Amino acid sequence: MFKTLSGRFLILTIVFVMLAEVLIFVPSVARFREDYLNARLERAQIASLALEAEDMISSDLETELLATAGVFNVVLRRDEVRQLMLASDIPSPITASFDLRDPTAWALIRDAMTRLLDPEDKVIRVIGDPVKEAGLLIEVTLSTVPLRAAMLDYGRRVLVLSLVISLITAGLLFLAVRSLLVQPIRGVVGHMQDYAENPEDARKIITPTASVHELHEAETALQSLQTQLTSALKQKERLAQLGGAVAKVSHDLRNILTSAQLFTDRIEASEDPTVRRLAPKLVKSITRAVNLCETTLAYGRAEEPAPQLEAVALHALIDDVLESEALTVDDSSISFKSEVPTDFEVQADRDQIYRVLSNLTRNARQALQSARRPGEIVISAQEQTNSWHISVQDNGPGLPARAKENLFTAFQGGTTKGGSGLGLAISAELVRGHGGALVLEKSNETGSCFTVELPKS
Repeated sequence: MFKTLSGRFLILTIVFVMLAEVLIFVPSVARFREDYLNARLERAQIASLALEAEDMISSDLETELLATAGVFNVVLRRDEVRQLMLASDIPSPITASFDLRDPTAWALIRDAMTRLLDPEDKVIRVIGDPVKEAGLLIEVTLSTVPLRAAMLDYGRRVLVLSLVISLITAGLLFLAVRSLLVQPIRGVVGHMQDYAENPEDARKIITPTASVHELHEAETALQSLQTQLTSALKQKERLAQLGGAVAKVSHDLRNILTSAQLFTDRIEASEDPTVRRLAPKLVKSITRAVNLCETTLAYGRAEEPAPQLEAVALHALIDDVLESEALTVDDSSISFKSEVPTDFEVQADRDQIYRVLSNLTRNARQALQSARRPGEIVISAQEQTNSWHISVQDNGPGLPARAKENLFTAFQGGTTKGGSGLGLAISAELVRGHGGALVLEKSNETGSCFTVELPKS
């Protein structure tokens, strides 16, 4: 129970109500003491009036009057004359005097707490104003034992009443909190648990019904989150199914194209001038189709393997990349240049970095070819304190706006017309596997520049 919201609220309510009652208890007891002493003064004055009426009374009657008033003697001062009206033997000397004619609140509280904490029987003098202005002052002497007993009895009654009030208040608040807060919160938790069992079921999405403003806002936010998540899961499922279908088609298509690629060798040997002129273009088209199928299959894998880091001589690796790309260019309209020092080394996975630089170089070459203008592709590298930077730069037309908006997003960030965007998506994933980043440094009418940032540790 104490671990629940309503249970803790119940305990806190009882504690705070009792604390408030304790703060009220101290001045209440002080007030009770003042009323008690004033009542003794009034009774003593009434007893002295009986003496004045009879002029002379017996000692037994005087003792009875003093006992009724609860005092040992009564002194009444009139016209500056102090007169002992009633008297009896005082069991012990007077230890303290208290003037009730104009007491301060602090003095009343202090004297009351002192009396509660002192169980010893003492005789005290109390001074006050006579009722109906029947003199200048009246003073009595009395024992502190009855006073303390009356204060304790009053205090017990106050504490018991406080406890009853706190329990009733806490019970009502417990029921109110349970009805207004705990039950709606449990309802929200129940909705979340039901939704977690089958998040793709739109019927499990919560409908805001809470009357409390804050809870209604929470339900509305949860509804929005569940709606977005359900939509995302459905889209993910559709994409997974589509990806599986594309992978199957790409696998079979790659086999078909590979077979067709073998037949092109015989076509190239034909003596027909038209066939000889068109055969290279056919070979290139089939090669591009095979590459697209392979990259689609590679991207469709669950994840790329973790990079096997080793010292890679970057100059030789870049030469291999540039030589491979140079074979795809018929004329000298596109040149390839490496500005990497011969002794430049990086810690990386050789095959994965080759794929990254090959994809970036191929994209640059295709951009220049699509623009139908001569150009140059330059690969450079720099070593910094904590990282290596490898840049692939061209002087082509720059990336189209759509490619910039969906950069590194598969099937959306293609850099050339008809491109799939898989090259950049795969390259970015491979670089992230190294703990680095693939960054587009610039892309405008003067060309584009991609930088591969690899950490040293």
